[in-house]
Amino acid sequence: MEHQQHKETGSYIQEALHDYKAGFGQFSRQMPEIAHKYAEFTEACFEEGKLTQKEKQLIALGIGIYSQDEYCIIYHTKGCLDQGCTQEEILEAVAVTGAFGGGAAMSQAFTLVEQCLTELDQQTH
Repeated sequence: MEHQQHKETGSYIQEALHDYKAGFGQFSRQMPEIAHKYAEFTEACFEEGKLTQKEKQLIALGIGIYSQDEYCIIYHTKGCLDQGCTQEEILEAVAVTGAFGGGAAMSQAFTLVEQCLTELDQQTH
């Protein structure tokens, strides 16, 4: 996947979020029982508990970065912002991930996370 603006459809970030939702919708039509159980499970995992939803989004972002999953990086960067994370909190979580994932993890911060922060921040202002 490219981390550039897509002239035909708008931003890469918005296109990736749309593609993820469309893909999950298609999977849900093909495998409704499994999709429902998966969605129910993930919703339960992200509910407020001893950890806040904000903390859970930061953890998920770190795991997405470590596993080099672009869709999860985009989705959970947005989740972090939706839960009120500051840029500094997000970048601190990225740094912790970099301590484990090294340059491969940090390259995601320099590129995809930064692009998400820029594009998603522009949409909220």
